[in-house]
Amino acid sequence: QVQLVESGGRMVQDGGSLRLSCTASGRTGKTYEMTWFRQAPGKEREWVARINWSGDQKDYVDFVKGRFTISRLFANNTVSLEMNSLKPEDTAIYSCSASEGGVDYWGRGTQVTVSS
Repeated sequence: QVQLVESGGRMVQDGGSLRLSCTASGRTGKTYEMTWFRQAPGKEREWVARINWSGDQKDYVDFVKGRFTISRLFANNTVSLEMNSLKPEDTAIYSCSASEGGVDYWGRGTQVTVSS
């Protein structure tokens, strides 16, 4: 079992920046792929960025490329999402997921609100 806790979400103005963190506990010694998702009100959940277990492979959805950066900090079992040039359409609940062998673990999410 892996427990995931997201933090860092808050309200920021259009063009602002935030850094989200996802901290894992439990069976953190395994080789999980980590993914950030988001879900806006009335919309389906969508993936935003993912990073492989070693941290050397990163993927981003097109609409965040160049603005968001995912990183893996092995020392404290944390995956971060640095978000710059935020837009009102980035407003959503951001959640992280750990995946391995078809098993997914989820955190509860953190709210990001970008005001115009």
